[in-house]
Parts: sequence; C-alpha cells; structure tokens
Amino acid sequence: MHYINSREICTRLLFPRAHFIRTLHPQRRQLWNIPKILLPPVIFTGLFIGLWTWKCLMLITFQRKIIFMPTMPPNARTEKIEDYKKLCAGIQWRTVSIRSLDGTKISLCVTSVDNTTSPRFEPSKRVYIIYFQGNASSLPPRLPLISPILRILRDANPAHDVRYIMICLSYRGYWTSSGRPSEKGIALDAQATLDWIREEEHRQEQSSSPEEQVNVILWGQSIGSGIATSLAANQNLFAQKNINLRSLILETPFLNTKSMLKALYPQKWLPYQYLYPFLRTYLDSYTALETMCHRANDLDMKAPEVVIIEAGRDELVPGHHGKDLEKRCQELGIVVERRAVDRAFHQDVLIRNGGRSAIVDAVRKTAQIVTSENE
Repeated sequence: MHYINSREICTRLLFPRAHFIRTLHPQRRQLWNIPKILLPPVIFTGLFIGLWTWKCLMLITFQRKIIFMPTMPPNARTEKIEDYKKLCAGIQWRTVSIRSLDGTKISLCVTSVDNTTSPRFEPSKRVYIIYFQGNASSLPPRLPLISPILRILRDANPAHDVRYIMICLSYRGYWTSSGRPSEKGIALDAQATLDWIREEEHRQEQSSSPEEQVNVILWGQSIGSGIATSLAANQNLFAQKNINLRSLILETPFLNTKSMLKALYPQKWLPYQYLYPFLRTYLDSYTALETMCHRANDLDMKAPEVVIIEAGRDELVPGHHGKDLEKRCQELGIVVERRAVDRAFHQDVLIRNGGRSAIVDAVRKTAQIVTSENE
C-alpha cells in the first residue's frame, strides 16, 4: 500500500503542474545529480563557453563598427581643414559636397597643382588622383601627409606639363559625410566621385570634346586599398564614363578580411578566425584584381598598372600579403611593382622618404605616359 504524507498532499494541491511534470519526466531530475566534486569544473566550463559565444556574437553583430571607426579619435568628425592649413605648406585644400548614388551627402577634399615649364599657361593634360583613406580618423589630419607628395609633383623636373587634381574621399559616416559606413555604401560613394570627376572635366575649358578620356589614378591606404581594387574591378563603369584608369596604388594593402582574421588571431584554438562565413565586409583585393583583369580583357581595355607599397615593419598586415598580391598580378599578366619602405610601420609610409618617393614615382610615371601619347 502506498502512503502519502501530508507534505506531498500539500505539494499536489498547491503546485499540481509541477507535480505533473515531475511525475511525467522523472529523468529530468537525474540530470542534476552531479557529484559535488565535479560541480566547479562543470560551472566554469559552462561560463567559459558562454563567454566565448557571447564575444563571437558581439564580433559578428558589430563587425562594421570594429572595421570602420569614423569616431576615432573622438574629435574626428569635428576637425576642420583650416586647423591643418599651416602644416600643408602652401597646398590649398577645399571642401566639395556631393551626393552619393543613393542620395547620401558625401564630402571631398580637393586641390590641384601644376607641373609645367611655363607658369603663365595652364597645362594641357590633367591627371586625377582619388585617395581612399584607412579605417579610422578623418581627412584633415591626413592632408599634411599628402601635401608633400603634391609639392614634389609640382616642382619635379623635367616638367610634364600636367595638372594633378587630388580628390580625397570622405566615406559615408566619416568626417562631415552623412550616413553609416559599410562596404556597399562606400562603393556607391566611390562611384559618385567618378561622376564628379567626369562632370568637372566637362567644365574645364581645355577639354576638346566630351568624348575625351579622363586619366585617373586610384590610391588606397590599408582598407582603402580594398575599396580601390573593388572600384577598379568595375571596368564597365570606367568604360561607360570614358575614364581611363591608368594606375592602382595600394599602400599597406592586405588580401581580404578573412586573411586578416587569421593574421590577427593565429591561434587555432580561438574561435575568431572561423567566423569568416558570417562576414558582411570582405574588402577582397585578391579576388578584385582577378575580376579587374578579366573584365578589362572582355572590354578590350588595358588593365591598370599596380603599385604595391609595403611598410617594412608593418605591425598589422603580415609581409606575405603584399607578396601574394604581387604574385597574383604576375599570374594575371598585370604590370606590377612592389616596394617596401624601410623602418615604416602601418601608418608611417608617408612619413618616410621612401614612401613619398614611391608614390611620386608611380604618379609621375602615369603623367609621362599621358603626355607621351599626345606627342
């Protein structure tokens, strides 16, 4: 005979559902019958797994905020060109506001210098240089680093009778540009910059006809290299706008975001490098170079020359990334040159004489080709 004590009677009357579940699934109670000696390791293992899972979810959710940092340093979005005017030593920069292809307000920093034998006459040819910055800060602090390049180009001998127009693109969400940064959105901003160049060229009195080709150089630094190669891969866009992409300058480039995950977290026991299937930002220069070459061949166009400039002591990008990009260009038949800047860290290339001379040489080589074609 089964006897029910008063405690069990009260439990059944007050908590009938709990008693029903306990009776229906008695095996659930056995799951917690863990020996006391095993409780600490089980709890700490669960906390460890939970912590890593939470951290991985945060990396996936906020990956764009980690890759694109427009508010670093905190005053990045409030800086002004005038604050750095003296450091630019005579190079006069101005701000131009345009609309991206989706209507987002975008800011450009624009200037020009003439390399000519006769200052009384304007140069007959123009070369546009589009600069794509790295992932942090804004454009004004970078202008004192870019300005020496333009001064050297202006004063270089022999003169090539060329006007160099420098356009620095402030990505959406950066500096005074509206919106939020994303790879797809910045690609639209880059295309809008090409539209502005085409319109600017039409406004020049020296343009012989609207069908005259516009000579363009793309210069990207760090993640800007990924933006530049992605834009260069869209050869149809250049053909439609009658723009001749002459050269592609990649300063401290990396292969893609997936490769950087492995470089930053090489430990195989860490879960970070295995999160690449969840990436929404690829910045894949390796694949973009192949696409650029194939599309150029399909359109019977010449692929631009690629100049890879590495930092000799790059603390972020492994040295083999530049070598791998160079090897890929050689396999595709793209003219490529790779130069390393001694003692330079990831952000120091333009501070070093070797970095400045590498940029100047690449630009002047393009200018020489442009002028020789019209002789």
